[in-house]
Amino acid sequence: MKKAGHPIGLKQTQCEDKFWSPYQKLVVDTVIPYQEKILNDEIPGQEKSHALANFRIAAGMEEGEFYGMVFQDSDVAKWLEAVAYSLWVSPDPELEKRADEVIDLVAKAQQPDGYLDTYFTIKEPEHRWKDLLEGHELYCMGHMMEAACGYYEVTGKKKILDVAEKMADYIASVFGGDHYGIPGHEEVEVGLMRLYQLTGEEKYCKLASYFVENRGQRKDFFHEEKEKRDFSIFNMDPDYLEYNQSHAPIREQNSAEGHAVRAVYFYRAAADLAGATEDESLKKACETLMDNILQKKMYVTGAIGSSGEWEAFSKEYDLPPDRAYAETCAQIGLVFFAKSMLDMDADGKYADVMDRCLYNSTISGMQLDGKHFFYVNPLEVNPGLSGEVFGMRHVLPKRPGWYACACCPPNLARMILSLGRLCWTESEDTIYSHLMIGQKAQLDLADIKVASEYPWKGSVKYQITPKAEKKFTLAVHIPGYVKESGLSITVNGDKAEYRMEKGYAYIEREWSAGDQVEITFPMEIRRVYSTVRSVDNVGCVALMRGPFVYCLETADNGEQLQALMLPRTSEIREQQETEGVLAGTVTLTMDGIREKDSAQLYSEAAPERENVTIKAVPYYIWGNREPGQMRVWIRE
Repeated sequence: MKKAGHPIGLKQTQCEDKFWSPYQKLVVDTVIPYQEKILNDEIPGQEKSHALANFRIAAGMEEGEFYGMVFQDSDVAKWLEAVAYSLWVSPDPELEKRADEVIDLVAKAQQPDGYLDTYFTIKEPEHRWKDLLEGHELYCMGHMMEAACGYYEVTGKKKILDVAEKMADYIASVFGGDHYGIPGHEEVEVGLMRLYQLTGEEKYCKLASYFVENRGQRKDFFHEEKEKRDFSIFNMDPDYLEYNQSHAPIREQNSAEGHAVRAVYFYRAAADLAGATEDESLKKACETLMDNILQKKMYVTGAIGSSGEWEAFSKEYDLPPDRAYAETCAQIGLVFFAKSMLDMDADGKYADVMDRCLYNSTISGMQLDGKHFFYVNPLEVNPGLSGEVFGMRHVLPKRPGWYACACCPPNLARMILSLGRLCWTESEDTIYSHLMIGQKAQLDLADIKVASEYPWKGSVKYQITPKAEKKFTLAVHIPGYVKESGLSITVNGDKAEYRMEKGYAYIEREWSAGDQVEITFPMEIRRVYSTVRSVDNVGCVALMRGPFVYCLETADNGEQLQALMLPRTSEIREQQETEGVLAGTVTLTMDGIREKDSAQLYSEAAPERENVTIKAVPYYIWGNREPGQMRVWIRE
């Protein structure tokens, strides 16, 4: 199997982007300090975390009881990982000092044999490894491994990495041989592959392979484990075979099933493993699962996991906008899965899904103030129903300041600050640019400065400074919605010679310092329709411009958004916003129709109609103004 290339390290990039740099500044200046206070229970009126107190109790530094979700440790791990990337984006000695103190705390809480989990250390030490279905021990340890790799990569400090390696070695001593086991919530596989990629130690790749390859091999494992338990963490056992993707070995799975976050974490690890071992059959399995998501189980915003029951994938084409679960972590996991696929195969469909998720269903999970967050990202909200009616209680009309299961906020922080790792793959003779994000990148073949007007304008420039006199290829992903007739690619002002292959423009030449590639394309407004098999969206249209999906809000259109209709003949106009939370965005206006409300529940008279102007705003920004309805799919 010939791979596209290898991923690059975060420290090889520096984001300088008109869209993403303000987001990174928000995370550095507001989100990380806010979450630090949350972890220390220092914000009155918000959901108690107790996460750092749990570590102090486990370390013997204070008295008390464990509090929080069984996986509360992972909030600390993801915060530490976000801090690591923050220290690269914006060095801060005081923050680094506080992070080092948290790492000291984590190291003290680690048991002599390498075990690290505050829930079981404090509350039920006799039940270690007895509830792999819902105990989340391996999940929490996997996130700590990821944090360790990120912190070492940025700071060079080994203390947290030593904790992670000791933990991984301990896990290897427990599992395998006579002690069969797989985690109920996948993540340790991702952490182990990160350790392998960082250290080059084959033992971590081998252990990740054990967990990936053994999933689905013993379908009765979790049932047998449950029968042997003399305690219970949760009183909620779903159909766990599909719920945690253990219904079949991965090479026999042909559709994405179960808990969406668990699924894409598992698929990402499998893709990383396939790339590392050049396993063609494992790569094929990952392709099959990704295609099933993209073609049958993904919302137009890139969101996944449509069922509020067990936060799971539902049946094919079951994508209800008003009951969507679409957990923020699921979209983040899909982004990471797509990047792992790109490292094996430079196929534009993977870059397109990263683009779609990044500009829509991931950042929709955070208020523009950096202090309020969605767990669920619906495509339609109706106050009075959403959040209140059975089957829709998970769909909140506005973002809360925090919540008990707080996996999403720190996950979003670490993703936003590590965008540089998503942008590139490099081989011996090719540099692949997957995302049009402005930045400086120091790669093996060349240093590249990217000046980008994307996502609001179709204009990006690559300035190339080669490292040696050597012919190589720059392969730039061209978004799938761009028509080749409108695409312009020049090198130093002259029309470039290039070939298109699977969504990438390949430009091969012997580069000279200062060479500039300029790519331009029109940002056309697009009407998007779903298959009629997606019953909730029949007769409706969604609007897109560039990577952005648009939505209607009460703030612009008044009440009863479901009464609005957009004729197919209506011209859709762009408007550059300059004031308020919409400043800097492009909004859309169009001539539409409103059906008037009736005083009667049922009537034989057709609704009266009036002509109105409809306004649509980018989906990611919804819920930042007055409370009200929101709707992506518009009646046509």
